[in-house]
Amino acid sequence: MVLMNKYPYNTGHLLITPLKHVGELWNLDDKTNAALALWLKKCTAILKKVMNCQGFNLGLNQGAVAGAGLPDHLHWHIVPRWGGDTNFFPLIGETKVLPESLEQTYSRLQEHFRT
Repeated sequence: MVLMNKYPYNTGHLLITPLKHVGELWNLDDKTNAALALWLKKCTAILKKVMNCQGFNLGLNQGAVAGAGLPDHLHWHIVPRWGGDTNFFPLIGETKVLPESLEQTYSRLQEHFRT
């Protein structure tokens, strides 16, 4: 499943998660793991095309002590990045600056996921 992050670090911040509740990477079956990898690839390609981003932060926080907000449900973050972007303020100043709303981003991305 692909979701938009409700509290994005940057415009276009997506989450990829298996439908089954799995809290540890080694408990994923190989078929699901392969499907998740394909979705990471597809989502980064879509974001690059639509958002014209220049790079990505891709990450998985496994376990509450590692920062997983949903420790019993693995999810990968895809954070689009641009040269000179400034959107890691939430980490230092509890301030977010987004150039568009979640609704605007959804409108730009939705057609690319209809396949």
